[in-house]
Amino acid sequence: MARLDNTTDYIIAPRPAASGLTRGVTGTDQNGDQINLNVVEERPLTIYLNSQEIVTAMTIGDYPEYLALGFLKNQGMLRDDETLKGVDYDEELSVVVVRTDGQTTYEDKLKKKTRTSGCAVGTVFGDMMEGLSDVALPDTTVKTSDLYALAAKINRTPSLYLEAGAIHGTVLCQDDRPLVYMEDVGRHNAVDKIAGWMLSEDVSADGKILYTTGRLTSEMVIKTALMGIPVLASRSGFTAWGVEIAQQVGLTLIGRMKGQRFVCLSGETRLVRDADPSEIENEPRKSGRKGRE
Repeated sequence: MARLDNTTDYIIAPRPAASGLTRGVTGTDQNGDQINLNVVEERPLTIYLNSQEIVTAMTIGDYPEYLALGFLKNQGMLRDDETLKGVDYDEELSVVVVRTDGQTTYEDKLKKKTRTSGCAVGTVFGDMMEGLSDVALPDTTVKTSDLYALAAKINRTPSLYLEAGAIHGTVLCQDDRPLVYMEDVGRHNAVDKIAGWMLSEDVSADGKILYTTGRLTSEMVIKTALMGIPVLASRSGFTAWGVEIAQQVGLTLIGRMKGQRFVCLSGETRLVRDADPSEIENEPRKSGRKGRE
């Protein structure tokens, strides 16, 4: 499968060659021969809301401001009626401080933590289902031709995943165009970066699709719904609770999307089947890349 030579269609594209995101290491393969690999870096980032330390997350280190904003927004710690005064990142201390117009305490949320199934061990504070009862996702439609086009474009885009593996990607899309492609060691971080970008740039969720390379877990479904995005798609599979929550909130959930194949387990009514799957280039059921994890 050929890769795209450029990523000019993206507002934010992956940066597989960016300094500091990977490190070269040397090892031996199954035959005892020396092998050189690029492996993904991970480092701690501590997030503060005003004077309150909230969490320390493991991340690849890019877009720390977006990660902090998105994490706090998706945790319900940034309300719609609050005014952001600033987002300050100290690279030396690996700290982001998000400042609002008022001091708010979240002691009860901080006492109740749920360690999620995400890679790099994500953490959710408070009731995971809090706020979902108020979610009203837009009753928009999505063309299957757009889904096929998105999958083809995204899977051919140069990325850290293709370069080094051991990482997840999440892409904000509209129609057949991928807009913002974020990567991180945890899929929860990647989606939080997109949420932070949307908040920072005042981008509406109307008509958007979220595409992820990772599993469709309860946390991914909850975050997508709280962001107001009506469609979540992935190359990977589902968890039962993820499917159940998607059905409860009316989110269109599409998984196992490879080549001409996909499975929709929630929100089928949004799909407009305008593409003939037999005319879509299929992928082999098993494919690999040297060094992929």
